Amino acid sequence: MTKRVAAKHKIDRRLGVNLWGRAKSPVNARNYGPGQHGQQRGKVSDYGIQLRAKQKLKGYYGSISESQFRKIYQEAVRRRGDTSENMIEILERRLDAVVYRMKFAATVFAARQLVSHGHVKVNGKRVNIGSYLLRDGDEISIAPRLHENAACMSAMQSNERDVPDYVDVDHKKMTGKYIRGPKLADVPYPVQMEPNLVIEFYSR
Repeated sequence: MTKRVAAKHKIDRRLGVNLWGRAKSPVNARNYGPGQHGQQRGKVSDYGIQLRAKQKLKGYYGSISESQFRKIYQEAVRRRGDTSENMIEILERRLDAVVYRMKFAATVFAARQLVSHGHVKVNGKRVNIGSYLLRDGDEISIAPRLHENAACMSAMQSNERDVPDYVDVDHKKMTGKYIRGPKLADVPYPVQMEPNLVIEFYSR
């Protein structure tokens, strides 16, 4: 098992949820945390509930670093409107998240790797930063050398998840367009996300 897969499974086990809704998640067989105390469930404090909400949301997007995640929160606060909705929109504008939403990669980890290895273009220009924020109307394309890639083909043909309506995709040409920033209700999370609790965590 590679470190990347092991890390992904470790996140699922630690949180006790099938975070990405995958058939191979270890939580499908053992829906409790790892270790000898994994099955012990005591009363959780308000802080613990907020922390768990933050870990879920941060983990879902490929274990974003704490400093990066805090910057996303600060930007969400700076923008007008509902802070929790702003946070979700910023996360869903990340290039690695959009490549994952378009089903060019099976996991957000694989999507980030596609980007960091220079296989993704935005409006015809190569972008290798996973946290790059897309704008409405931006066009995404995958390098021609990956058009027959087995991993990409498998991801596009998978029935595990659907492409949301805030992106448009042509899987034959391996291109897509970012249409608009979504609201929380638009995002197809396999588990319940509670960005309002994340906001409470950081605003303590």
